[in-house]
Amino acid sequence: MNVVEFDNIHRAYERGADVLDGVSFSVRTGEVVGLLGKNGAGKTTLLRIAMGLIDSQRGSVSVFGLDPREQAVEIKRRVGYVSEDQILPPFMTVGKVVDLHRELFPSWDDEMAGQLLERFRLSARVKIKKLSKGQARQVALVCAVSHRPELLVLDEPAGGLDPAARREFLETSIQLLNVAGSTILFSSHHMTDVERVAGRVVMIHEGKLLIDSELDDLRENYCLALVPHGAEASRDRVLGAEGCIGGRSRTEAIHAIFQHEPERCLRYLEQELGIRGARCARVPLEEMFIELAGEES
Repeated sequence: MNVVEFDNIHRAYERGADVLDGVSFSVRTGEVVGLLGKNGAGKTTLLRIAMGLIDSQRGSVSVFGLDPREQAVEIKRRVGYVSEDQILPPFMTVGKVVDLHRELFPSWDDEMAGQLLERFRLSARVKIKKLSKGQARQVALVCAVSHRPELLVLDEPAGGLDPAARREFLETSIQLLNVAGSTILFSSHHMTDVERVAGRVVMIHEGKLLIDSELDDLRENYCLALVPHGAEASRDRVLGAEGCIGGRSRTEAIHAIFQHEPERCLRYLEQELGIRGARCARVPLEEMFIELAGEES
């Protein structure tokens, strides 16, 4: 069963400038999916559409087979949501915020909430305005997961946190829910976080879906080709070649990401395009992201 389905999603904030331009993919039950893209790629917009916070202008989205705008309450009772810009009432204590969420969710687990507050060393008596950014984010996580949601949506939830706090935040989320079979869809621009917890990667670039692949497949069956500039190796010819999903022209060479194993990619460049002297190697996720989303030289 697909927990979330995006079908041909279009959304623009200015006429003629699509933030999302026909994005389609689904998230299956029990998956942990990392949503990638540089700032402004449309990650937050897509997740807000899934949560029913804004509408798409074309296309459709369903969560548990339901419409997020028409059946918002039914969906939200089954979902945990934490975003980077989420604001908790500053005048309330941690305990009062937890109490408020307890009333909203029939499946609330007091034992889990208590264990998390203790793990994060959060006092129920402290007001939200007295907490650091990281501590406030931890309170939001407690509220998002303590009703054991079927779907957890995290929109850059650990942005701005130091590396240790970020790791604790994400690993707590995954450990608590994935063991129970919950589905997790999260966005992040920290590639190490994605590689640590995701099983599948979806990348959006310039409003379109660029990659949708299992993480193991990305490691094994994609490569970076460094192609020397020359008559046979123009930028357009290399980046337009079969299996090339993107790249950029740099001073020293054309950098191209191919959906091929390195050996196969090298043979293809030599035999089909007549290009000699290229180097092909498997590429870490962070470097792949830079090559696909980075600027030309």
